[in-house]
Amino acid sequence: MSDFSNLKTKIKERDEIEENLKQIKYRLVVMSGKGGVGKSTVTSALATAFFYLKKSVGIIDADIHGPSIPKILGAEDMRGQIQGDETSIYPLMLRENFKIMSIDLLVDSSDTPIVWRGPLKMKMISDFLGKVKWGALDFIIVDLPPGTGDEPLSIAQTLPSIDGAIIVTTPQDVALHSVRKSIKFAKDLNIPVLGLIENMSSFVCPNCHNEVHIFGKDLAKKTTEEFGIRYLGDIPIDPTISEKGDGGIMIDYAENSITSQRFMDIAKSILEILPTK
Repeated sequence: MSDFSNLKTKIKERDEIEENLKQIKYRLVVMSGKGGVGKSTVTSALATAFFYLKKSVGIIDADIHGPSIPKILGAEDMRGQIQGDETSIYPLMLRENFKIMSIDLLVDSSDTPIVWRGPLKMKMISDFLGKVKWGALDFIIVDLPPGTGDEPLSIAQTLPSIDGAIIVTTPQDVALHSVRKSIKFAKDLNIPVLGLIENMSSFVCPNCHNEVHIFGKDLAKKTTEEFGIRYLGDIPIDPTISEKGDGGIMIDYAENSITSQRFMDIAKSILEILPTK
């Protein structure tokens, strides 16, 4: 295929995605410089917080090789419920106004590996954006795979009018070393960086309630100051999050725990940051 034909195909694809997403108010991406920082947990918790704030939400799990959104949100056993044809795919509706799409919902088992090279992965991500019928939503949140490789780059170049990137890190210097690349990646692609969330920032003793910063303190804040971006907030290590996520149950904001309150505060801050539409 000639370079001109490739260009025409990409323009057509982008136009189709724009048309498909025209009823979505805000388009956000959640990024991390490296794996293991709890990015998908943060994505799921923020989406749930927006839902509790009466917003309609859709999540695109763009991690083709390591999808985890269905597991975290209790949808792992809903394989086979995705409906569609050659031109349209319908997302899984967890609740009214809360939809998700993931490669994990399209395979036979969570143990099935996705052994794909770049072009197939890019085609699947393009379909998630352009063929999945999301309808009218307040938010579409794309949970990107870690790093700055093919998938994040393709989504950044294909998803029209990204309203903001939320970057997730942990307090260790090695994680912050990688997250600096994510910040620069977003800025180089003219994606507004809404701010940084510091996950696993501390441990709160369940008995004495003292807060201990196991991995260090204020390193993430210093990074945000250096790059001139917002520090959206910190999330402590909370065993109940791991237990609920592994069990397919996301945060119950009615519990009003320290963790749920911090996620809710971050969600409210994001709503205040975003321009009115």
